[in-house]
Amino acid sequence: MSDACKPLILVDGSSYLYRAFHAMPPLTNKDGEPTGAMYGVLNMVRKLLDDYRPERIAVVFDAPGRTFRDELFDQYKAHRPPMPDELRAQIQPLKDIIRAMGLPLLEVPGVEADDVIGTLARQAAEAGQPVVISTGDKDMAQLVDEQVTLLNTMNDTRLDEAGVKEKFGVPPERIIDYLALVGDSSDNIPGVPRVGPKTAAKWLNQFGSLDALKARADEVKGKVGESLRAHLDELALSEDLATIRCDLDLDQRPEDLKPGESDVERLREYYQRYEFRRLLRELLNGDGDGEVAPAGPGAAGGAGEGDDARYHTVDDADAFDDWLRRLESAELFAFDLETSSLNYMDAEIVGVALAVEAGEAAYIPLAHEGPDAPTQLDRDRVLAALKPLLEDPDRAKVGQNLKYDMSVLARYDIHLAGVAYDTMLESYVLDSTASRHDMDSLALKYLGRATVKYEDVCGKGAKQIPFAQVAVDTATRYAGEDADITLRLHQTLYPRLEAEGRLVQVFHAIEMPLLPVLSRMERHGVKVDRALLEQQSAELAEGMAALEQRAHEEAEGPFNLSSPKQIQEILFERMGLPVLQKTPKGAPSTAESVLEELAARGYELPRLILAYRSLAKLKTTYTDKLPRLIHPKTGRVHTSYHQAVAATGRLSSSDPNLQNIPVRTAEGRRIRKAFVAEPGCKLLAADYSQVELRIMAHLSGDEGLRQAFAEGADIHSATAAEVFGLAPERVGGEQRRAAKAINFGLIYGMSAYGLARQLGIERGEAQAYVDRYFERYPGVKEYMDRTRAEARERGYVETLFGRRLYLPEINARNRQRREYAERTAINAPMQGTAADLIKRAMVAVDAWLMEAHSKARMVMQVHDELVLEVPEADVPAVAAGLRERMQSAGELAVPLEVDVGVADDWEGAH
Repeated sequence: MSDACKPLILVDGSSYLYRAFHAMPPLTNKDGEPTGAMYGVLNMVRKLLDDYRPERIAVVFDAPGRTFRDELFDQYKAHRPPMPDELRAQIQPLKDIIRAMGLPLLEVPGVEADDVIGTLARQAAEAGQPVVISTGDKDMAQLVDEQVTLLNTMNDTRLDEAGVKEKFGVPPERIIDYLALVGDSSDNIPGVPRVGPKTAAKWLNQFGSLDALKARADEVKGKVGESLRAHLDELALSEDLATIRCDLDLDQRPEDLKPGESDVERLREYYQRYEFRRLLRELLNGDGDGEVAPAGPGAAGGAGEGDDARYHTVDDADAFDDWLRRLESAELFAFDLETSSLNYMDAEIVGVALAVEAGEAAYIPLAHEGPDAPTQLDRDRVLAALKPLLEDPDRAKVGQNLKYDMSVLARYDIHLAGVAYDTMLESYVLDSTASRHDMDSLALKYLGRATVKYEDVCGKGAKQIPFAQVAVDTATRYAGEDADITLRLHQTLYPRLEAEGRLVQVFHAIEMPLLPVLSRMERHGVKVDRALLEQQSAELAEGMAALEQRAHEEAEGPFNLSSPKQIQEILFERMGLPVLQKTPKGAPSTAESVLEELAARGYELPRLILAYRSLAKLKTTYTDKLPRLIHPKTGRVHTSYHQAVAATGRLSSSDPNLQNIPVRTAEGRRIRKAFVAEPGCKLLAADYSQVELRIMAHLSGDEGLRQAFAEGADIHSATAAEVFGLAPERVGGEQRRAAKAINFGLIYGMSAYGLARQLGIERGEAQAYVDRYFERYPGVKEYMDRTRAEARERGYVETLFGRRLYLPEINARNRQRREYAERTAINAPMQGTAADLIKRAMVAVDAWLMEAHSKARMVMQVHDELVLEVPEADVPAVAAGLRERMQSAGELAVPLEVDVGVADDWEGAH
């Protein structure tokens, strides 16, 4: 997010103080001082800082003493019980910590925090700056408009104008009327007896406003109408009390609310006094000794450090046997491994964590070492005893990212079965647009709990110790919490999935069955030709050197082609090229898009720099790195596939990233040539043909598109014939290229301007192409218009199989953000359906190969393509079976076509 687009963040400190006090367990430090509310608020504030990196922010609290509302109504908030002493004791320390963090903190006598926030929000919005109000107070909904949104950090929900209407049944401009009718028992705002939220919303939608309702009160029938008429005179007071003032004369304006430097020494003192260990370690940035002191009773920390959670160390045979019996009788148990490495191919099991009910867990240390390490159970014996339970498909297990545990266990000849739920995937299916699905983030988001982090127990950086060296009592607290929180997350997330019938089907029919498939693919790996990669690396280095020399000649002097500062100086100061875009600090941008535009305008040096960067990326990312990733025991490369990253449902991969190997350049395609089959085998590559266009034909219902696919026509030539009014046999290469750009461009939301740039034509000509396309394929235009409208109304779009993609910016006031969300709304159902199809195909193909006891194995999945390594004698049968299962992965109104190629290497199989 650029600085210019960054919102003003206004934190309702008073609201969060009360909510954190009631949400957090009664934590205390060693001196008995209460800390829970402080800890909860600080976590929320820090999350805001991490998420937004704000340029302007303020934390606003109610000032002590009476306000103007008390003068209006002496019974205002009179029903509220007195503030608990343990909460009162935390207010001043919390304010001191916030000030020490360098955050502006505001308290204005005579008014409430709501009024200060309302005034600042109004001022910022009028200046065109977006505003995010972080609050849990429903009264703030009246402030929402095109510039102002509400964010409830306690449950990570956001309210824009559409969200307010959905939640309350009335738009933001009617919230004051709504609150006046409903009243507020916590603030003792009278309202109208017998009038609840549904009645208030119904009336306001029927009559238009509170004033109109009062004028036509006689039209309201029944007892509720009598109540309304009896309390008409009190509505003005309720309206005044509910109205947030937005016209205060404040000493600060939005532009003054810049965060300052943190006072590290003061923060160190506060965090030590109140025993905020994680905050202290993060503050010191790893400057501690790397050791983690055990938290005492009541110490502020994660679950289990102040609540009633019980985490047991299992280090004798009787205790282990007791837990075995509990697992055998449990309907579901949570399972988690602690290991020596994140690399599933090398990780050794250090311990096992288990939980069968929320609030209690066990940790079985198996390989902790060091002079203070206690006696532990024998790892082989424990794993042998657990093996029947772990391999039993009828004993349900839940975990967080269980694919990793499954792969590690396979190295110990334990083949995990009965994997019923994975909390990472539950979260991902619920909302794939959420940025993180790791356990710590989910615990904070859904359970309101700050968990013990890996760095808390192992330290950071150079001083980080292996988990095997962590003290067993500390490891028990950490690992036990992992199993416990995983179980609690499942109990929270799965009912939400069940409430969304189609989403729970995506979870059970696609994501969970895919988990073991990916584990097997990863462990099997793919063979690469080390010698060929080394040769390619040398050739790329030669090409880079030649491009560098030409670039130096063009610039009339040497410079570093990887230095944006030097490139900026040469292009814009020395050579005087046009400045197309600036950085947030006002300097000419040398971003790739800028260099591409300059190259398209005929400037040679930007073209040379881009070519150099392209070769450098191939060399460092692939030809240099791939040989280092060859596993010494298998001689193969083992990537990691990620199910919970891409919002559309597509898989991603890392170490190596197989998805980004370029295919449009000869150099990129040559890298694919280094992926090879073992002797006696072939690589078989099967790729869905134009799958997203076929999905568009299905979703749009356009008869012209459907007919073209049904007849097996070349879709780009067919489109060219329609758009240019030609007979199919008269379509030339240029027309087909233009039609291909239109076909793919439109499903990715390309504008006429973008099409003009891609084809090198005038914008008017490109617009004429688009107009003719929609004339010939009216169903596509109708689909796009319908999808945008549905997305604006619902806030999300769906794939053919029910996967959901949320679009929080679909109703944004900012035109660029809104249009990007609209483009996403059009494309996501196609890209997401394509992702669902390939995943369903992978599950079907894997089951078929397993049932047939075939030696063929899936070794890669890239975009719409599956790559298998197949014994040469089995190639014809596997190719036929693979094509059949990929084509039957879903039912579309047009045929699914699959192109299959066979060769000794991946490039040759295309």
